Amino acid sequence: QVQLVESGGGLVQAGGSLTLSCVASGSTFSIDTMKWYRQAPGNERELVATISSGGITNYAGSVKGRFTISRDNAKNTVYLQMNSLKPEDTAVYFCYCDVRSPPDWGTRGYWGQGTQVTVSS
Repeated sequence: QVQLVESGGGLVQAGGSLTLSCVASGSTFSIDTMKWYRQAPGNERELVATISSGGITNYAGSVKGRFTISRDNAKNTVYLQMNSLKPEDTAVYFCYCDVRSPPDWGTRGYWGQGTQVTVSS
């Protein structure tokens, strides 16, 4: 079993910055793709950013140029640096990881519990 724990959310003024972190823990595992999603009240969960095991990144158009996803494989951690925040970025942010673990080393998806980001105007 793998657990994901996010941190770094909070309240920030428009134009400000926040950095989210998500740490994976468990007994034995290997992480492939890592992603950040967000969900605003009344909206569906949307994909914000993706980083592959090789470090290739992709972003939603609404955050491109403002957000940066990165990972530290030694720490089993994925980050989301968010700059120039806008009120429309307000949402609960979730990390998601594709993880391979014994006994079969098949790929399974795991979600974090979410962290609230609120951007005031």
